[in-house]
Amino acid sequence: MWARIGIAFLWAAPVVAQPLFTPVDVPAHQYTGGWEYFVGGGVAVFDCNQDRLPDLFVAGGESPAMLLQNTTPARGATLAFAQAPLPDMTGVIGAYPLDIDSDGFMDLAVLRVGENLLLKGGPNCSFTPFTGLGFTSGTRWTTAFSATWESGNTLPTLAFGNYVDRTNPDGPFGTCDHNYLYRPEGVRYGPPAPLDPGFCALSMLFTDWGQRGRADLRVSNDRHYYPSGGAEQMWAMEPHPRLYTKAGGWRPFHLWGMGIASRDLDGDGRAEVFLSSMGDQHLQTLESGDTPSYADATYARGTTAQRPYTGGDGRPSTGWQIAFGDAQNDGLDDVFIAKGNVQEMPGLAMQDPNNLLIQHPDGRFVEMGLEAGLADMARGRGAAFEDLNLDGLPDIVVVNRMAPLRVYQNTTAGAGHWLLLDLHQPTPNVNAIGAFIEITDGTRNWTRELTVGGGHASGSATMQHFGLGAAETVQIRVRWPDGTQSEWQAVGTDRIVRVTPNRNRLDMTPL
Repeated sequence: MWARIGIAFLWAAPVVAQPLFTPVDVPAHQYTGGWEYFVGGGVAVFDCNQDRLPDLFVAGGESPAMLLQNTTPARGATLAFAQAPLPDMTGVIGAYPLDIDSDGFMDLAVLRVGENLLLKGGPNCSFTPFTGLGFTSGTRWTTAFSATWESGNTLPTLAFGNYVDRTNPDGPFGTCDHNYLYRPEGVRYGPPAPLDPGFCALSMLFTDWGQRGRADLRVSNDRHYYPSGGAEQMWAMEPHPRLYTKAGGWRPFHLWGMGIASRDLDGDGRAEVFLSSMGDQHLQTLESGDTPSYADATYARGTTAQRPYTGGDGRPSTGWQIAFGDAQNDGLDDVFIAKGNVQEMPGLAMQDPNNLLIQHPDGRFVEMGLEAGLADMARGRGAAFEDLNLDGLPDIVVVNRMAPLRVYQNTTAGAGHWLLLDLHQPTPNVNAIGAFIEITDGTRNWTRELTVGGGHASGSATMQHFGLGAAETVQIRVRWPDGTQSEWQAVGTDRIVRVTPNRNRLDMTPL
């Protein structure tokens, strides 16, 4: 994809700033419930009233889900949220925003213990059930989701991942439920197709891992409930989906898979994958663009985050939501991991603080959660690492099980330059899911794929944040979902820009 400009890890010394996050007051909310809600607890981050400020839809489990409207008075001001009206919804595990019908309003795919919902977004953060799409959902325990636009379709392809089959009297061990794929048939969805075998999915992500023009479906599974025969999965999204195997370059992995995050960390144009789990977290690198052959990063990279770094509990950690973001805008992506015991699992840490892994220029990651103010001991679940007040610094939201929702404003002093990019294209798929953004400052490269899915029951549909270090001007280009690639164009940093296609050029409008 790249006509290479620069070499990975060889760029000017990045801006050095101490990351700092300050808690802000938000309406009271907790994710509650019995064993069916030990997992989940997601948050969807998206603009539901078209004021550009990201709002929050927060899962409640047995408690009602909550919609929090972002009432921050100005860009860069102290974050503020107010509870907004929402139809009473219980049994909610998590949610993912996407504009299903390409009408300019973000919709929601809501995952539940029970019937899953597709909610149509409307003016002023209103939501109603979709009608006329043909979407049907059984009563299941749904814990994972991803979406993509396949070529020629006016509706997105949807994948729902399910956990244990609650109706099986032999459960819960060894009774992982089916996963389901919804492909559109014209302007409606046909009957869902099972993706078997299912191994208790807790995260899914459609990604064009090889940049070949087709997004395949990666699935992370919880080995706690597949006693034998299970593994991590990658589905080749052919007319009849098939699993990649060793013969196709796929390496079997077995972990307590909770969340997936994907990001090009070293500027080589290929995305690394980070998988949260019990014990070790797994940063994996793609060995080539020809086959989906991934290998774990070495322990020396500092990414395993396998035990608490404070609090005195030396037992293994439990990772849930995992997300990339540049906390200090030094041009190096960092990692946030929400941590917390499932409930009372004695072999795992009960005092299990969230991680903030700060990347250094040599590719190593160093724990800074305590210094940054993020070492909360509540049972973290879903989370987000997004710029909520549009000041160019990504903030953090954490949904906690049986403990209050937390929102942390990024108050890092002396941070570097940044860009927020808002991609739009003509219908369908107005938010350009599947596009690749490329940025260079002449020595350092960034590549970003626009996706829907991953995380742990938590999704974001926000403007794309890039930390850019000392760069005051960069060059950008976009490969749009239909394969059209723009020319390189210059843009200044420290601004918000809407990007739309114009033949082989980009129209860039400051916002």
